[in-house]
Amino acid sequence: MAPAAYGLEHAGRLTVAQLRLIPRLDIKAPNLIKGVHLEGLRVVGDPQQFARRYYEEGADELLYIDIVATLYGRNHLADIVSRTVQDVFVPITVGGGVRSVDDVRALLRAGADKVAINTAAIKDPELITRVARRFGSQCMVLSIEAKKIGPGRWEAYTDNGRERTGRDVVTWAKQAAELGAGEILLTSVDAEGTRKGFDVELTAAVSTSVPIPVIASGGMGSTAHLVEVVRAGHADAVAMADCLHYKRLTLPQIREAARAEGFGVRRA
Repeated sequence: MAPAAYGLEHAGRLTVAQLRLIPRLDIKAPNLIKGVHLEGLRVVGDPQQFARRYYEEGADELLYIDIVATLYGRNHLADIVSRTVQDVFVPITVGGGVRSVDDVRALLRAGADKVAINTAAIKDPELITRVARRFGSQCMVLSIEAKKIGPGRWEAYTDNGRERTGRDVVTWAKQAAELGAGEILLTSVDAEGTRKGFDVELTAAVSTSVPIPVIASGGMGSTAHLVEVVRAGHADAVAMADCLHYKRLTLPQIREAARAEGFGVRRA
Protein backbone atom coordinates (compact mmCIF):
# COMPACT_ATOMS: atom_id res chain seq x y z
CA MET A 1 0.00 0.00 0.00
CA ALA A 2 2.00 2.96 -1.27
CA PRO A 3 1.71 6.35 0.41
CA ALA A 4 0.83 8.57 -2.51
CA ALA A 5 -1.10 11.63 -1.35
CA TYR A 6 1.12 14.69 -1.43
CA GLY A 7 0.42 18.30 -0.67
CA LEU A 8 2.05 19.68 2.49
CA GLU A 9 5.14 21.70 1.65
CA HIS A 10 7.93 22.24 4.19
CA ALA A 11 11.09 24.11 3.19
CA GLY A 12 10.68 23.19 -0.46
CA ARG A 13 10.00 19.48 0.08
CA LEU A 14 6.62 17.94 -0.59
CA THR A 15 5.68 15.54 2.18
CA VAL A 16 2.87 13.06 2.55
CA ALA A 17 -0.39 14.86 3.27
CA GLN A 18 -1.31 12.09 5.69
CA LEU A 19 1.35 11.54 8.33
CA ARG A 20 1.62 7.85 9.21
CA LEU A 21 2.04 6.70 12.79
CA ILE A 22 3.79 3.33 12.88
CA PRO A 23 4.42 1.23 16.00
CA ARG A 24 7.71 -0.62 15.68
CA LEU A 25 7.97 -4.11 17.14
CA ASP A 26 11.51 -5.50 17.39
CA ILE A 27 11.40 -9.29 17.70
CA LYS A 28 13.84 -11.83 19.10
CA ALA A 29 12.58 -15.42 18.83
CA PRO A 30 8.95 -15.29 20.08
CA ASN A 31 9.37 -12.11 22.15
CA LEU A 32 8.89 -8.40 21.68
CA ILE A 33 12.07 -6.75 22.94
CA LYS A 34 13.45 -3.23 23.42
CA GLY A 35 16.89 -1.80 23.99
CA VAL A 36 18.95 1.37 23.79
CA HIS A 37 21.14 2.04 20.74
CA LEU A 38 19.85 -1.40 19.55
CA GLU A 39 21.69 -3.04 22.48
CA GLY A 40 20.88 -4.11 26.06
CA LEU A 41 17.73 -5.85 24.91
CA ARG A 42 14.91 -6.50 27.36
CA VAL A 43 11.87 -8.70 26.85
CA VAL A 44 8.71 -6.58 26.77
CA GLY A 45 6.05 -9.19 26.06
CA ASP A 46 4.07 -11.05 23.41
CA PRO A 47 4.30 -9.17 20.09
CA GLN A 48 0.87 -10.34 18.99
CA GLN A 49 -0.81 -8.81 22.02
CA PHE A 50 0.97 -5.52 21.46
CA ALA A 51 0.13 -5.55 17.75
CA ARG A 52 -3.54 -6.06 18.55
CA ARG A 53 -3.48 -3.18 21.04
CA TYR A 54 -1.86 -0.83 18.55
CA TYR A 55 -4.33 -1.81 15.84
CA GLU A 56 -7.23 -1.08 18.20
CA GLU A 57 -5.65 2.29 19.08
CA GLY A 58 -5.59 3.26 15.41
CA ALA A 59 -2.06 2.51 14.15
CA ASP A 60 -1.68 3.33 10.46
CA GLU A 61 0.80 0.49 9.91
CA LEU A 62 2.87 -1.98 11.92
CA LEU A 63 6.58 -2.59 11.58
CA TYR A 64 8.05 -5.97 12.56
CA ILE A 65 11.85 -6.29 12.69
CA ASP A 66 13.58 -9.58 13.55
CA ILE A 67 16.68 -8.08 15.13
CA VAL A 68 18.80 -11.25 15.17
CA ALA A 69 17.69 -12.77 11.88
CA THR A 70 20.75 -11.71 9.91
CA LEU A 71 23.07 -12.86 12.71
CA TYR A 72 21.62 -16.37 12.62
CA GLY A 73 20.87 -16.46 8.90
CA ARG A 74 17.13 -16.87 9.13
CA ASN A 75 13.81 -15.07 9.51
CA HIS A 76 11.12 -16.51 11.76
CA LEU A 77 8.60 -13.72 11.36
CA ALA A 78 6.37 -15.44 8.79
CA ASP A 79 4.62 -17.40 11.53
CA ILE A 80 4.14 -14.31 13.71
CA VAL A 81 2.83 -12.31 10.75
CA SER A 82 0.43 -15.03 9.65
CA ARG A 83 -1.08 -15.06 13.15
CA THR A 84 -1.19 -11.28 13.41
CA VAL A 85 -3.09 -10.72 10.16
CA GLN A 86 -5.97 -12.84 11.41
CA ASP A 87 -7.19 -9.97 13.59
CA VAL A 88 -5.05 -6.95 12.66
CA PHE A 89 -6.10 -5.15 9.48
CA VAL A 90 -3.47 -2.51 8.73
CA PRO A 91 -0.41 -2.75 6.46
CA ILE A 92 2.52 -4.67 7.93
CA THR A 93 6.17 -4.18 7.01
CA VAL A 94 8.57 -7.00 7.91
CA GLY A 95 12.35 -6.84 8.08
CA GLY A 96 15.32 -8.83 9.29
CA GLY A 97 16.99 -11.72 7.48
CA VAL A 98 15.39 -10.99 4.11
CA ARG A 99 18.00 -12.13 1.61
CA SER A 100 16.23 -12.99 -1.64
CA VAL A 101 13.16 -12.61 -3.81
CA ASP A 102 12.01 -15.97 -2.44
CA ASP A 103 12.23 -14.64 1.13
CA VAL A 104 10.12 -11.66 0.11
CA ARG A 105 7.56 -13.92 -1.54
CA ALA A 106 7.27 -16.08 1.59
CA LEU A 107 6.66 -13.05 3.82
CA LEU A 108 4.07 -11.59 1.45
CA ARG A 109 2.27 -14.92 1.36
CA ALA A 110 2.26 -14.92 5.17
CA GLY A 111 0.43 -11.60 5.09
CA ALA A 112 3.08 -8.87 5.00
CA ASP A 113 2.45 -5.88 2.74
CA LYS A 114 6.04 -4.66 2.51
CA VAL A 115 9.53 -5.92 3.32
CA ALA A 116 12.42 -3.94 4.78
CA ILE A 117 15.88 -5.02 3.61
CA ASN A 118 19.22 -3.85 5.00
CA THR A 119 22.19 -6.25 4.97
CA ALA A 120 21.30 -8.12 1.78
CA ALA A 121 20.81 -4.85 -0.09
CA ILE A 122 24.20 -3.59 1.09
CA LYS A 123 25.83 -6.78 -0.19
CA ASP A 124 23.84 -6.87 -3.43
CA PRO A 125 22.21 -3.52 -4.31
CA GLU A 126 20.60 -5.05 -7.40
CA LEU A 127 18.36 -7.04 -5.03
CA ILE A 128 16.43 -3.79 -4.58
CA THR A 129 15.67 -3.72 -8.30
CA ARG A 130 14.73 -7.41 -8.44
CA VAL A 131 12.28 -7.05 -5.56
CA ALA A 132 10.81 -3.84 -6.94
CA ARG A 133 10.31 -5.33 -10.41
CA ARG A 134 8.78 -8.52 -9.10
CA PHE A 135 6.48 -7.10 -6.41
CA GLY A 136 6.38 -3.33 -7.03
CA SER A 137 8.40 -0.49 -5.58
CA GLN A 138 5.77 0.08 -2.90
CA CYS A 139 6.76 -3.30 -1.44
CA MET A 140 10.50 -2.61 -1.33
CA VAL A 141 11.57 -0.69 1.79
CA LEU A 142 15.27 0.02 2.28
CA SER A 143 16.20 -0.18 5.95
CA ILE A 144 19.15 2.04 6.93
CA GLU A 145 20.78 1.91 10.37
CA ALA A 146 22.73 5.16 10.63
CA LYS A 147 25.49 6.31 12.96
CA LYS A 148 26.94 9.79 12.95
CA ILE A 149 30.63 9.86 12.05
CA GLY A 150 31.22 13.59 11.68
CA PRO A 151 29.49 16.93 11.09
CA GLY A 152 26.67 16.27 8.64
CA ARG A 153 27.95 12.75 7.93
CA TRP A 154 26.49 9.36 8.79
CA GLU A 155 27.60 5.82 8.00
CA ALA A 156 25.21 2.95 7.24
CA TYR A 157 25.52 -0.03 9.56
CA THR A 158 24.17 -3.58 9.52
CA ASP A 159 23.62 -6.34 12.09
CA ASN A 160 21.59 -4.22 14.47
CA GLY A 161 24.04 -1.34 14.39
CA ARG A 162 27.15 -3.48 14.95
CA GLU A 163 28.82 -3.80 11.54
CA ARG A 164 30.21 -0.90 9.57
CA THR A 165 29.61 -0.80 5.83
CA GLY A 166 31.70 2.19 4.77
CA ARG A 167 28.66 3.57 2.93
CA ASP A 168 27.60 7.16 3.33
CA VAL A 169 23.94 7.17 4.38
CA VAL A 170 22.74 9.95 2.07
CA THR A 171 24.59 8.56 -0.94
CA TRP A 172 23.23 5.08 -0.23
CA ALA A 173 19.67 6.39 0.12
CA LYS A 174 19.92 8.14 -3.25
CA GLN A 175 21.27 5.01 -4.91
CA ALA A 176 18.54 2.85 -3.42
CA ALA A 177 15.83 5.20 -4.67
CA GLU A 178 17.32 5.05 -8.16
CA LEU A 179 17.40 1.25 -7.97
CA GLY A 180 13.69 1.08 -7.19
CA ALA A 181 13.20 1.31 -3.43
CA GLY A 182 9.78 2.75 -2.69
CA GLU A 183 10.45 3.89 0.86
CA ILE A 184 13.26 4.26 3.40
CA LEU A 185 13.13 3.16 7.02
CA LEU A 186 15.76 5.41 8.61
CA THR A 187 16.88 4.37 12.09
CA SER A 188 19.29 6.51 14.06
CA VAL A 189 21.34 4.08 16.14
CA ASP A 190 22.61 7.04 18.20
CA ALA A 191 19.09 8.15 19.16
CA GLU A 192 17.36 4.76 19.31
CA GLY A 193 15.85 3.97 22.71
CA THR A 194 17.07 7.20 24.32
CA ARG A 195 13.67 8.98 24.43
CA LYS A 196 15.62 12.21 23.72
CA GLY A 197 14.26 12.83 20.24
CA PHE A 198 14.98 11.86 16.66
CA ASP A 199 18.14 12.73 14.80
CA VAL A 200 16.40 15.52 12.93
CA GLU A 201 19.50 16.56 11.00
CA LEU A 202 19.92 13.00 9.69
CA THR A 203 16.25 12.73 8.74
CA ALA A 204 16.31 16.04 6.91
CA ALA A 205 19.52 15.14 5.07
CA VAL A 206 17.95 11.96 3.70
CA SER A 207 14.41 13.26 3.17
CA THR A 208 15.53 16.23 1.11
CA SER A 209 17.82 14.04 -1.01
CA VAL A 210 15.35 11.39 -2.20
CA PRO A 211 11.95 11.54 -3.93
CA ILE A 212 10.49 8.66 -1.87
CA PRO A 213 8.91 8.63 1.61
CA VAL A 214 11.16 8.42 4.67
CA ILE A 215 10.11 6.82 7.96
CA ALA A 216 11.97 8.35 10.91
CA SER A 217 12.82 5.82 13.61
CA GLY A 218 14.72 6.05 16.88
CA GLY A 219 14.41 8.39 19.83
CA MET A 220 10.78 9.42 20.24
CA GLY A 221 9.99 10.28 23.85
CA SER A 222 7.35 12.98 23.47
CA THR A 223 4.90 14.39 20.96
CA ALA A 224 7.20 17.41 20.62
CA HIS A 225 9.80 15.08 19.13
CA LEU A 226 7.30 13.97 16.48
CA VAL A 227 6.46 17.57 15.62
CA GLU A 228 10.14 18.41 15.25
CA VAL A 229 11.05 15.50 12.98
CA VAL A 230 8.07 16.17 10.71
CA ARG A 231 8.53 19.94 10.57
CA ALA A 232 12.30 20.20 10.47
CA GLY A 233 13.20 16.68 9.38
CA HIS A 234 10.47 16.41 6.71
CA ALA A 235 9.65 12.84 7.76
CA ASP A 236 6.72 11.28 5.95
CA ALA A 237 6.05 8.77 8.73
CA VAL A 238 7.20 8.17 12.27
CA ALA A 239 8.06 4.80 13.79
CA MET A 240 7.91 4.53 17.57
CA ALA A 241 8.51 1.79 20.11
CA ASP A 242 9.58 2.61 23.68
CA CYS A 243 7.00 5.34 24.26
CA LEU A 244 4.20 2.98 23.19
CA HIS A 245 5.45 -0.29 24.66
CA TYR A 246 5.81 1.24 28.14
CA LYS A 247 2.62 3.33 27.79
CA ARG A 248 4.41 6.65 28.16
CA LEU A 249 2.16 7.77 25.31
CA THR A 250 -0.80 6.27 23.48
CA LEU A 251 -1.52 6.44 19.78
CA PRO A 252 -4.70 8.52 20.33
CA GLN A 253 -2.64 11.06 22.30
CA ILE A 254 -0.01 11.19 19.57
CA ARG A 255 -2.64 11.49 16.85
CA GLU A 256 -4.40 14.37 18.59
CA ALA A 257 -1.10 16.18 19.14
CA ALA A 258 -0.27 15.79 15.45
CA ARG A 259 -3.69 17.05 14.45
CA ALA A 260 -3.33 20.05 16.78
CA GLU A 261 -0.15 20.97 14.90
CA GLY A 262 -2.00 20.89 11.59
CA PHE A 263 -0.58 17.60 10.34
CA GLY A 264 -2.85 15.45 8.22
CA VAL A 265 -3.48 12.21 10.12
CA ARG A 266 -5.98 9.44 9.51
CA ARG A 267 -9.03 9.46 11.72
CA ALA A 268 -8.88 6.28 13.75
